[in-house]
Amino acid sequence: MRHTLTAAGLLACGTAHAQDVKLTPSVDARLRYEHVDQAGLPRNADAVTLRVRPGVTASWNGWSALVEGEGVVALADDYNDGTNGKTAFPLVVDPENIELNRAQLRYAGKDGLAVTAGRQRIALVDERFVGPAAWRQSEQTFDAVRFQLGKSEGLSADLSYVRGVRTINGSNGSGARPVAIGGDNVFALLNYGTKFGTLAGFAFLVDQDQAAVQGFRLSSQTYGIRFAGAAPLGRQVKLGYVASWARQSDWHRNPNDYAATYWLGEANLIAKGLTATLGQEVLGAAQGTPLTSVQTPLASYFKFNGWAGKFGTTPPNGLRDVYATLGHGWKRPGPFDALNLAATWHRFDSDRLNLHYGDELDLLASVKRGHYALSARYAHYKADAFATDTDKFWLQVDWSL
Repeated sequence: MRHTLTAAGLLACGTAHAQDVKLTPSVDARLRYEHVDQAGLPRNADAVTLRVRPGVTASWNGWSALVEGEGVVALADDYNDGTNGKTAFPLVVDPENIELNRAQLRYAGKDGLAVTAGRQRIALVDERFVGPAAWRQSEQTFDAVRFQLGKSEGLSADLSYVRGVRTINGSNGSGARPVAIGGDNVFALLNYGTKFGTLAGFAFLVDQDQAAVQGFRLSSQTYGIRFAGAAPLGRQVKLGYVASWARQSDWHRNPNDYAATYWLGEANLIAKGLTATLGQEVLGAAQGTPLTSVQTPLASYFKFNGWAGKFGTTPPNGLRDVYATLGHGWKRPGPFDALNLAATWHRFDSDRLNLHYGDELDLLASVKRGHYALSARYAHYKADAFATDTDKFWLQVDWSL
């Protein structure tokens, strides 16, 4: 009887602990059509791709374990995905892919301490230097250990050591477009948050330790400071502001010897649903030779310097991007949860030698209802002294659980 009672007690205890573990499934699906008409290439690109990310998270008492897969299939493949050799078509970096997207173990305490280990998504600050490149169907993830301490107000710290970067090239990547890039990457931020904004000091040590990727020339160390915040100007009127400065130089095995300056200034006015933004971003140049200007190989590129994607690699003479955006958003218009319209204009110039690279217009219309989001985008790049005229159009449906 005594052994029976003991066994029953252990079983009850085990059942109670099992009930404390919460399992949360997740699904993220995206169907996208992308058309590219690029001067200088004989064919136009027409890509129809479907991306699905199924995952599950087990959480218990501050601990969580996440496993997430990723699959991309091309329903129409008249495009150069960077790995299929279709060089007559413009580049659309959405190759077919099946891979483990994320597998991480995380602890988040009530005292503001969080530790995440494994393959994970990392998005730091505005994603200019480190981000998941979420616009592409296969996102960029990091094999890393990340420590976070503190909360949004007051002093906080964020430190990551990254041993490998899983690229947007998918499981068939090779050569200059590899599946992954190893290296000893270190990302560090020290933040101080106030009601007026957050002041951040940052260091991004990027180690692209693979000879096929620009001969190690994308390895760099960047140190800088950033302040971003917002202040009310009146009822339903708010002014947002961002200022950032950094200095980048060669690091680790980079054979180049250079130093270049980065800075950003931006202001936006928000009045009810209307948003107006004006800004300038400068990726400075050193001596004007390739890859001696400010480079950001781990950035979420689509968020910066125009949707046509002409400046993923900063030109040798650097880049000055003056941009203005006007947008309006509506909450619960008719049958939808949200409706947004926006237009952005860019003027691109060099940082040295006073070259006018070109101009770009980007347009967006999007609606959201429940688990669904539908968006249409258009980008028109008019070349002057850099690249070629390019038009891009996207139609996209997102669904998430």
